[in-house]
This record gives sequence, C-alpha cells and structure tokens, in this order.
Amino acid sequence: MIELGVNVDHVATVRQARRTYEPDPVWAAVEAHLGGADGITVHLREDRRHIQDEDVRRLRELTHIKLNLEMAPTGEMIGIACRLKPEMAMLVPEGRHEVTTEGGLDIASREAGLKEAVARLAGAAIVVSVFIDPDPRQVEAAARIGASVCEVHTGPYAHAFHSRGRDEESAAVVAELDKIRAAGEAIRSLGMRFNAGHGLNYFNVEPVARLPGVRELHIGHAIVSRAVFVGMREAVREMKRLIVDAAHAAPG
Repeated sequence: MIELGVNVDHVATVRQARRTYEPDPVWAAVEAHLGGADGITVHLREDRRHIQDEDVRRLRELTHIKLNLEMAPTGEMIGIACRLKPEMAMLVPEGRHEVTTEGGLDIASREAGLKEAVARLAGAAIVVSVFIDPDPRQVEAAARIGASVCEVHTGPYAHAFHSRGRDEESAAVVAELDKIRAAGEAIRSLGMRFNAGHGLNYFNVEPVARLPGVRELHIGHAIVSRAVFVGMREAVREMKRLIVDAAHAAPG
C-alpha cells in the first residue's frame, strides 16, 4: 500500500514570519494524521529558517505517527537525530541560499563520510533514507553506504509537468518519469525501499503514484497551500485519495 508523508515545514514558515507561536506545526501534524497521513516530515535546517529544535522534540513526544527527520549529514544533526530517535532520518544536501532543496545528495563523491553517518543513525535504530537524483550511480552508491531507503527527487519531473501544460504524455514529462521509474527499479533490485518526493502536487502526483513499487510519497508545500483554503485535514484527505486511487489503478 502506498503511503503519504506530509511535510509541515511551511506551517512553521508562516509562524516564523512573525516570530510568534502560531500556527503550530504539531497541531498541523495531528490534523494531517486525522486526514489520513501515514507519516510527518520536517526538515531541521542548519539555519533554523522554519522548523525549530523544539518543534522536533514536541513532534516526537506528542504525536502518534511516524516521524521522518530531514537533515544535512552533519555531526550536529546526526547527534540530534540519535537523541530524539525519529522513525526515519533522511539525509539531504543543504545550501544556506537555496529556497528549497535544489537537487539530490551526491553520495558517489563522498561515500566514506556518508557511510559513517548512516552507521551512526542505524546504530540508534533509525531507518536511514537518502534523497537522490534518479541517477544509477547515486542509487548504487546509496546501497554501498548502507541506506535502507532512497527517496527519488521528483523536482525536474514536476517542473516539466508544469511547463508543458500539465500534459503527462508530453515527451519531456515522459522522459523525466522514465528516469524516476528506472531509478525505482534499480533501488528495489538492490534491496532498498523506493520513495519519491519534491514538487509533487494535486495535478502531477498521479503518474508518480502509479509507478511500480513506490512505497511512500513526501509532499508538503502543495498540501499546506491547499490547507489555507480547506484546512489541513481535508487537504491531506484529498491528496491521500488521489495517490491511493492512482496506485490501485496502476497496471500489474
């Protein structure tokens, strides 16, 4: 069964715009759970631009749903994860000047350091995921460092989908989707779990949800954006329905 992980970072973005106490990401996580989310994702950035350390602590203590902590593979972040013990930690690249994560982690160029990070997290009984581009070299490197999960970066697919008039049959969209499909097959063949995310929304998610073997989609900005108008619970419910129906309709 395909699962939905809801990223609540941008609930915290709204809060931090006023440096106040609302809206509360923990409340958003509870509403997402009630709407059918299977997990909650937060990215604790080094610059703490949205999610704060206290948010992660409260999410760990107060919610009854799987927690996925996105983070740069730094000593500080690994220490925080080992102390709080989320169910999953996802290693991502991070730049201070980027608006959002702009690409996958280049595992192939830094295997030794990342292998040590994975070992520390796994030693704390945390499932380790890596956020990668749909590149066979990165998939193979992820297996070598001991990752259990690969989340494939769907940003280029989402960009192609939007720029080509939301036509999933256009050559550019098909090409990007084929890259994700091939990466998913390679991930599964190496014994890792195939997840996907970044830039997915209510218009482009179904083709990705139909891909063979995709286990979990992580979606944040689109859900939080819709929640402004319909509420978090309903926004999550709509997205969950879309991905489950698409997965069930997939051939084979």
